[in-house]
Amino acid sequence: MNALLYILVVVIWGTTWLAIYMQQGVVSVPVSIFWRFAVAAAIMLVTLKTLGKLRRISPQDHLFCVLQGACVFGFNFFCFYHASAFISSGLESVIFSMAVLFNAFNSMLFFRQRPHPNLLPAAILGIAGVVALFWHDLVATKLAPELLLGIGLSALGTFGFSLGNMISTRHQRRGLETLSTNTYAMLYGTLIMGIVAVVRGDSFMPELSARYLGSLFYLAIFGSVIAFGAYFTLVGRIGASQAAYSTLLFPLVALSLSTVYEGYIWRNNAVIGLVMILAGNLVMFSKPGMFKVLSGHKRAA
Repeated sequence: MNALLYILVVVIWGTTWLAIYMQQGVVSVPVSIFWRFAVAAAIMLVTLKTLGKLRRISPQDHLFCVLQGACVFGFNFFCFYHASAFISSGLESVIFSMAVLFNAFNSMLFFRQRPHPNLLPAAILGIAGVVALFWHDLVATKLAPELLLGIGLSALGTFGFSLGNMISTRHQRRGLETLSTNTYAMLYGTLIMGIVAVVRGDSFMPELSARYLGSLFYLAIFGSVIAFGAYFTLVGRIGASQAAYSTLLFPLVALSLSTVYEGYIWRNNAVIGLVMILAGNLVMFSKPGMFKVLSGHKRAA
């Protein structure tokens, strides 16, 4: 079952980055996010109500669902949708793969879980990998503000996603049902983005094109209803840090699509950076002390 959930998350989220890129156009970011999760939340509500599986939760739990909605189904995507105007969707997905490190840090911060012994080397590899990945662009553009903004927004969005993971962990420790809390959180995220759009004076009229509407429904049904349900089920079954391992794999899918559809060019620094980031994530899941054992073998040799 866990393997099936992993496959769903990797394949679907590996392709949603391109769909987010296709949302760029005349419709504002808050409105695009509003419609995405309005459709997803409506599907979830109707489905769970019909099946009798929508569970009641306490007012306090609803408050945490509001926070989860803001983190995961609101400002997280607010950051990523804006970032896609400055960097390729594939590169966004690579930065997002560092959710593994953010989850480890936040688990220590909020649940007092002892940090993984490999957290420091993994973090060093991950940060160095991001620098290497963007090195050519950083040098060529002389630290262009637009590029730095794209990187910063992607990192901020990833941190917001990680905070939402912590709230989901809190829900499941209290025995709350994942699909119900996800549905409430989606609904609240939709309302938050709707309020942002109203304050900004944005039009709620979507773009009536096959490209926009196709990507919208793909993001709503596959990227939100199916993938988020699978992901947060994984969080409940194996924990936030282990579930985030799926983010290690879908950048490979996203970068492949970005190469074909966005013309992403693979330079040496990009390959090195990607390998370092993936290696850093893998280090997080290696056995503690493995590197000491390996270094001991080398000295013995």
